[in-house]
Amino acid sequence: MRAYLAKEPEIGKKTEARVLRTSLRRGRFVLLAIIVWTMIAWAAAEALIVKSELPHANALVVLAGSSTYLERVRRAAQLFHEGRATSIILTNDGIKSGWSAEQERNPLFVERAVEELRRQGVPEEKIEIVPGVISSTYDEAVLLHENARAKKMESLLVVTSAYQSRRALWTMRRVFEGSMIAIGLEPVTPGEQAPKSISWWLYALGWKMVPVEYVKLGYYFLRY
Repeated sequence: MRAYLAKEPEIGKKTEARVLRTSLRRGRFVLLAIIVWTMIAWAAAEALIVKSELPHANALVVLAGSSTYLERVRRAAQLFHEGRATSIILTNDGIKSGWSAEQERNPLFVERAVEELRRQGVPEEKIEIVPGVISSTYDEAVLLHENARAKKMESLLVVTSAYQSRRALWTMRRVFEGSMIAIGLEPVTPGEQAPKSISWWLYALGWKMVPVEYVKLGYYFLRY
């Protein structure tokens, strides 16, 4: 009986040790999985970001995007003040923003964009909204192409959110192919409205912007 009682604490300690080792192994596995996933997610986000240098253009083009319009127009205003172009062109996706107590209505996001550009010091006469309502990036590119040809423009510098940049540049080049109109693109560095590439998967907006963007890319390659 004494021998049995003496062994009981020893057995308990061994069991605790096994549980501890199992917990540590699981903890290391979870940590490794998080690190691997973070690197994969970061690489996937970074692969969507492209830039096409164009030192100066006839106009800056801000692509429509209700969830990230602020970061886009602020970047466009910055480029305008740097002298990269003498005017800013906006497109209208027809989407209404939230309620404005001052205006007592729901302004369109393109109207909000104009307001923000003016707050950033861009003169109103330097801001143009292309007539017509667009429903996709491809429609946007076609409308911009028609507008640029009508005004005999030679170059456009596109501003858009980082994760849309690859599809936007591909689409613009596809539509403008053979037109002799140079296309440049400046993506907005993620972190203002669009989540950073290292942590996009922690945000609902990130899931809408990164995985969904790959679906859109595939669709565009097949459709256009």
